[in-house]
Amino acid sequence: MENRLIISPSPHIHSGDSIPRNMYGVLIALIPAFLASLYFFGTGALIVTAVSVASCLLCEFLIQKYLFRKDLTISDGSAILTGLLLAMNLPSNLPVWITVLGAFVAIGIGKMTFGGLGNNPFNPALIGRVVLLLSFPVQMTSWPVPKPWNTAYLDAETGATPLETLKNHLGEMPDITDFLIGHIGGSMGEVSAAALLLGLAFLLIRRIITWHIPVSILVTVFAFTGILHLADPAAYVSPEFHLLSGGLLLGAIFMATDYVTSPMTKGGMLVYGAGIGIITVVIRVYGAYPEGVSFAILIMNAFTPLINNCIKPGRFGKVKKSKS
Repeated sequence: MENRLIISPSPHIHSGDSIPRNMYGVLIALIPAFLASLYFFGTGALIVTAVSVASCLLCEFLIQKYLFRKDLTISDGSAILTGLLLAMNLPSNLPVWITVLGAFVAIGIGKMTFGGLGNNPFNPALIGRVVLLLSFPVQMTSWPVPKPWNTAYLDAETGATPLETLKNHLGEMPDITDFLIGHIGGSMGEVSAAALLLGLAFLLIRRIITWHIPVSILVTVFAFTGILHLADPAAYVSPEFHLLSGGLLLGAIFMATDYVTSPMTKGGMLVYGAGIGIITVVIRVYGAYPEGVSFAILIMNAFTPLINNCIKPGRFGKVKKSKS
């Protein structure tokens, strides 16, 4: 009998949500950031993105068809999203073979090793990015200088990111306008804060994500760095710099909000976001790396089961006792 009637206990919730709808919704939200990367990095951005997405799709296809021997799920958009997010975390002059390796690590180790979508404890794209950063630190920290419609790829002119400039005292800091528009060095997905904020607005309006995780991350970073700046303005930059620089917005909006690796409850999301914000600032200010968003998200991914266990939703139908 193929058409089986499945009976389950209440409550019954009817919703238009589905995995493909949410995945493709996030992909739509990433369009402004992707277009900004194409404008500022040109050919390199197109090559790295295409290679990353194609490699993620190929890796998931091969594993599901020949190792798991299960129905293919590459059409649900999750592999495409992983490939695009990985590309957004890479420099636009990264060699093809390193990009392919990062994609296979993201899908093969970060996702399929644990059983596929819904079972991975860590964000797959960040797993790929961190493995590449630790394995190829020179290639992963050679950031092309933004040039509109740049046709250079492997031989693109490189320069320091604002966070590297701050960490190594290399020169003057960009102003707020440069951060918003994109006249700064960095990975493809972090050069335009305005493009990322447009994506955030779309995700919130479509209710693909809630405000709890991105807002708690940004508020924590603002408060932490604001206190440091007030205590010693000469030693610590303004909180606005930390909010708009590096991969903070990309991580807070598109990486930390991953359904699988983030807490289920609103209270848990706030704790999770605050933890990411604190770890990010500690690494940026006191650590050896100029950026700490990727490490912070992965660390808090590991704490997600504990947060879910400690902060649980109320049972359906439970009546709260009034205090008399």
